[in-house]
Amino acid sequence: MGDDASGEVHCDDCIKTTRPWQQGRSALLYKDNGRWVVLGLKHGDRQDVVGPASKWMAAAAREIAKPNMLVVPVPLHWSRLLKRRYNQAALLAQGVAAQLDLAWCPESLKRLKRTRSLDGMGRDARFAHLEGVINAHPRRRRRMIGRSVLLVDDVMTSGATLAAATDACLMGGAANVSVLTLARVTKDA
Repeated sequence: MGDDASGEVHCDDCIKTTRPWQQGRSALLYKDNGRWVVLGLKHGDRQDVVGPASKWMAAAAREIAKPNMLVVPVPLHWSRLLKRRYNQAALLAQGVAAQLDLAWCPESLKRLKRTRSLDGMGRDARFAHLEGVINAHPRRRRRMIGRSVLLVDDVMTSGATLAAATDACLMGGAANVSVLTLARVTKDA
């Protein structure tokens, strides 16, 4: 962790890599129980963890949440949504929005093509693989125009998915974007 000239604290990765989002928070580290919670939700159909996870995430986001902020989940491609039956980021976003008394729009962003899993890819490959894959939904983008957006996902590894989604929000007219994840991968995790 390090401080910048304004006194804000940044993680080591964010010091090395400029991020398109303004601020970010995670509720858990992606290790031990945090890893179990994320994997259970993402691949184990453990939707029962959404309630407590949303509360943890809302607590982590309280200092970056703004009035009239729009909560937006990272989108899944329709074919992956059909297979999984739910978007875990959308479930978390809905819960966080309720906890923080903010509006949410589950379809603000659209994943244009199905990408393969990012597991095993290095940082640069992840960013290249996601370039231009996520866009603002043409019929929902009006809800983002001029507003602060709280972008929600289940886990941040390299930040490539969050960067692609943040760029889509900004191109869709969002005033600024902050990110919130259930868990954050660290180098020692």
